[in-house]
This record gives sequence, C-alpha cells and structure tokens, in this order.
Amino acid sequence: MNRQHLDAELRLIKDGLLAMAGMAEEMIKLTMKSYAERSNQFADSVLGMDTKLDDMEIKLDQACIDLLALQSPMASDLRFVTSVMKILPEIERIGDHGVNIARRASILNQLQPVLPAGLLDDLAFETSSMMRRSVEAFVASDADLAREVITSDDKVDEIYDHCYRELLRQMLGNPLCIERASQLIIVIKNWERIADMATNIAEEVLFIIEGRSAKHQYLNKKPTS
Repeated sequence: MNRQHLDAELRLIKDGLLAMAGMAEEMIKLTMKSYAERSNQFADSVLGMDTKLDDMEIKLDQACIDLLALQSPMASDLRFVTSVMKILPEIERIGDHGVNIARRASILNQLQPVLPAGLLDDLAFETSSMMRRSVEAFVASDADLAREVITSDDKVDEIYDHCYRELLRQMLGNPLCIERASQLIIVIKNWERIADMATNIAEEVLFIIEGRSAKHQYLNKKPTS
C-alpha cells in the first residue's frame, strides 16, 4: 500500500466533507435570514441547494467505500474513514432539516409573528453555532471543542422547551393563531434536530481522536466487582 497515495485519498475525502459541511452551514444561514428579514428569496435558495448536497453525499460515501476496499486502511485511518461515513449522512440530514424550515418560511413570512422577538433567533443561532463548531472540531481534531458542542445541546433543548411552551400558551389563549403556532412548532423541532445532528458529529470527532465511543457513556465504565 502506497502511504502517499492513501494520504492523498484521505485529504480528498476530508476536503469533500468540509465542502459539504460548508454548504449545509450556508443553507442554515439562509434559513435564518429568511425568517429574520421575512424574505422568501433566501428560503428558495435553500431549496435549490438540497439536490447538490445530496449528490455530494453520494459521491463522498462511494469514495470512502472505494478506499476501504482498495487501500485497506488500518488503525486511526480506518477510524477516520468509518467516522466520515457516519458524519456524511448527519450533514445531509442537516440540509434536509434546513429545507423543512425553509418550506415553512414561505408560509410564515406572510403572517404576523407569534413568538416574542428574538426567541426564534436565539434557537437558530445556538443551533447554527453547534453545527459550525462541530465541523471546526473535526478540522482541528479538537476533543475539547467536540465536548463543548455536546454540552451545548442542553442549552438548545432549554430554548426549544421555552419556545414550545410559549407557542402552546399562544394557541390556548388565541385560537386564531393556532395555524401559525403549529407551523412554528414544526420549525423549532427542525432546529432542535439540527442540534442533535451536530452532537452526533461531535461524538464521531471524539471517536476519531480518542478511539472510543462518546455515545452511551455508561457503557464505557468498567464493571464493579
């Protein structure tokens, strides 16, 4: 096995993943702009990017399969490739959630706001930050940053719960806002799911760096006699 050739293939896969992550992050930014500026133009751009993101995932996944079949990487290289194959669908799903949010924007941007100013922005910002930092942790092989992303999911859940309770309160108090609030419940759920995807990416980063799973921490504890 030619080490130089393997390194080149690994770099191509890493660069491809970063390009895919960059596109997903841009989709998220556009959804934020769509709601902040109440503009369907940004939402339409997100819808147009989804097919490109899907195509990138398929090509990169095949590149990983080819590398495993032809190069037979060992140890850390094998961990890297298998983790990339898990991260790719997470990024693709982030794009899908962005599309779901964008589709609701075309409806909600024509209606009066239901949530207090800034509450949806807070949820979107924190979720977008998790997405960005999870990729930064991957690029820099930064275990501490990956752990920080995982911890941040609690804050997103807290904001999500606040938004959800507020929307329920609005619906109970004013039946005329039920349609708008129902649409927004779908929106905030998609934001919360993006945060979950970012957490999954961060967990895979820890696996690449440390060689052990960050999921189900109790399974990593040694049994007591």
